[in-house]
Amino acid sequence: MKNLIKIVCLSLFSVITLNAQQSKQNDVTVVISNLNSNNGRVFVALYNSESTFLGKGIKSDIRKIENNSCTIVFKDVPNGTYAVSMFHDENDNNKMDTNLFGIPKEDYGCSNNVKGFMGPPKWEDAKFQIQNESITQYIKI
Repeated sequence: MKNLIKIVCLSLFSVITLNAQQSKQNDVTVVISNLNSNNGRVFVALYNSESTFLGKGIKSDIRKIENNSCTIVFKDVPNGTYAVSMFHDENDNNKMDTNLFGIPKEDYGCSNNVKGFMGPPKWEDAKFQIQNESITQYIKI
């Protein structure tokens, strides 16, 4: 009977350990380059669904710019499908400025370096997968 209890406990411990390894947390590094200037800051957001894309991200950050570029690291991101968007708030007014027709006046970009055609970039074009490894997304303006 004691051996049976030991085997059951060992089996449970093995399953728990395996599940912990499968739910590994990853980092998403976003490298933004070729910004128009070092003025202002860059706003970056990480999204995990099409319904929230270009709205409120699950993680976000604001960075200063040096040498017309910046790097942001989102830590502890679980496996899944994600997209990144960013804009350069060059005049430091905490919003993306647009013209009369709603076209951005300030630099912006998305993961996979996608650009929108006659509108904002699409989730399908910007999304990427994370599966048990940290990744880097390069956005060149």
